[in-house]
Amino acid sequence: MDFTVLHLAVPRLSTALEPSSTQLLWIVDIYGFLLSGSLITMGIVGDRVGRRKLLLIGAAVFAVVSVLAALSTNSAELILARAVLGVAAATLAPSTLSLIRNMFFDPRQRTVAIGVWVASFATGTAIGPLVGGALLTHFWWGSVFLIAVPPMVLLLILAPFLLPEYRDPNAGRIDLPSVVMSLIAVLAVVYGIKQIAENGFQGVDLGVILVGLAVAVVVIHRQGKLDDPFIDLKLFHSRVFSTTLVINLLTFFVTFAAFFFITQYLQLVLGLGPLAAGLWTLPLSVTQIIGSLLTPRILRRFKPKTVVAAGLMLAAVGFTVVAQVGGNHDLTLIVVGSIIFSFGLIQVITLATDLIVGSVAAERAGVASGLSESSSDFGGALGIALLGSAAAALYRSQIRDAIPAGVSPHIAAVSKDTLAGALSMAGQLPATTARTLIVGARTAFTNATTLGFSLCAIVALASAIGAMLLLNGAAGIDEPAAAEPAVSEEPVPDLG
Repeated sequence: MDFTVLHLAVPRLSTALEPSSTQLLWIVDIYGFLLSGSLITMGIVGDRVGRRKLLLIGAAVFAVVSVLAALSTNSAELILARAVLGVAAATLAPSTLSLIRNMFFDPRQRTVAIGVWVASFATGTAIGPLVGGALLTHFWWGSVFLIAVPPMVLLLILAPFLLPEYRDPNAGRIDLPSVVMSLIAVLAVVYGIKQIAENGFQGVDLGVILVGLAVAVVVIHRQGKLDDPFIDLKLFHSRVFSTTLVINLLTFFVTFAAFFFITQYLQLVLGLGPLAAGLWTLPLSVTQIIGSLLTPRILRRFKPKTVVAAGLMLAAVGFTVVAQVGGNHDLTLIVVGSIIFSFGLIQVITLATDLIVGSVAAERAGVASGLSESSSDFGGALGIALLGSAAAALYRSQIRDAIPAGVSPHIAAVSKDTLAGALSMAGQLPATTARTLIVGARTAFTNATTLGFSLCAIVALASAIGAMLLLNGAAGIDEPAAAEPAVSEEPVPDLG
């Protein structure tokens, strides 16, 4: 919820705080950057200090800093608050997911619990903009940051009574150089990818990515020399773990790109407002909730590799349906296609999450959870950057021939950059010329969207084939699980 509401508040926030364009970018982006960069670290810290303890610390910080963000009086304060919120948020998903891994050793129970866990994300995504819109209708821009406070307070009150504590009793000391270097590596790669997604391929951004990758290589090399490695590289010796991590990345690769294309198309081509566009994506969110909760039932009848492959193939069908836009039934195609691919992808996401945390020893659940969340974030950023760049390149190549003769070089340049730019420039032109520009720009964008969804379908189909070939070792939820003692500081309560 907290992640999705900020964009609604940007107009009022900009009026109140008057940030520069650079400051506004950092207000929007710094949360995601530090969240991405801290996920693996927080998963590993949870293994060592205790997952419940880390969850409570993160929740407390998140609640307090959310209030500070809401009361910010200038852009610098809000940027700092958003940065701390990103780090605090990074404690939540790895801690909760690794706690589930330790609370439910029975595969069927664990899969159901993870299905509910995944459904909570879809629910928050669906209701976040609605709650945020209601708050902005009656209160000031900072009210959207207070959404997270009641759940965090409730967590702080109930968690000590309902959640058991787990940590690895044999974990060594945390290697601080590895922590710093891993943070630098992730931040550099994510920053470079997102810059490319926004501005196209540029040498500086590519250089930042290469620096991040080089630092990552140093971190990996360092782990082999440590008695207590920061990241246990033996995790990657498991084919199920490694393959599922890649499939999870590719699933989010197409998921984020698809959502990006759909929201753009609804508003810029079909002319819907933000609220109307958000409402038309509700069927997609509802499908995700239903699909994540149905996945455990489906797994009772089919092998994991079959469910993953079938989900990805179904997603490819949904992407192909949406790729047919460009006629009189675009809204129907988008809604029907998004329901189809959402149902397929959410099953893959639920099962991939289960396989990633279930294929490692209980004491390594924190680092596995952090890696799972990081692969999701990397995949999403890569999808928007690469598929978005491919679509943008096609748009630019086709809009050249659609720009009416006689328009100024400035208008032509802005129109070639984005469809939003073309629509804004059309307001400065005579009616006939503006109509020609709008029709041509929307046609080019429609063709670019078709390309984007076609590429999503290809990636999903290739991932399905990879799942069938490489996930042979993944056990079904009704197959006997290896006996594992709970690594715990206190008895696990009877949760029924």
